[in-house]
Amino acid sequence: MYRFYSQKFKKTVIMLTAGEYFATQNGEVLYTVVGSCIAACIYDKERKVAGMNHFLLPGMVRPDEMLSCELGRYGMFAMELLIGELIKLGARREGLQAKLFGGGNVLKFRSSDGDITGSNIRFAKKFLELEGIPTVKENLGGKGGRKILFFSDSNRVLLKRFDIQGEPRFFQDEEAYKKRVFQKRPEKSPVVLF
Repeated sequence: MYRFYSQKFKKTVIMLTAGEYFATQNGEVLYTVVGSCIAACIYDKERKVAGMNHFLLPGMVRPDEMLSCELGRYGMFAMELLIGELIKLGARREGLQAKLFGGGNVLKFRSSDGDITGSNIRFAKKFLELEGIPTVKENLGGKGGRKILFFSDSNRVLLKRFDIQGEPRFFQDEEAYKKRVFQKRPEKSPVVLF
């Protein structure tokens, strides 16, 4: 996460990368760039609490990774972590609304990885539906990336779509993150009990 002051917006901007989330009641602008990942902007308009997450995978944590992995990279945890932070700041679960972005087919996944982008989209929509959080806006799928500015004080989103061919530098972080997530884990030696 990176924080800086924007002269253009006269506000503090919080820049999120894959696996991160942030909740606020201080009116910051939350910014991220997504390709295959999903960014969920969730807010309680009445309580003036808002946040954003950025996740790469819907969820598939192995039991031996539960305490050592970056849980924010998995949608099922990224959503719960963000909602928990919003509630800590005073949001009410029944007052939450969401805006969803991302899920573009921009990263090259192995066929054995399955339909990552489609799974991300289906997961995000289903999770919000099951939690009773209405999705008031979405911009999902396609072949390009998205730059997202979420103004947490007004819940307004500025979105700019772009083609990965024209701006590949925006996906370097997402590609590096994907490699870390999918790297082969070393085999653990069996534990022998006497």
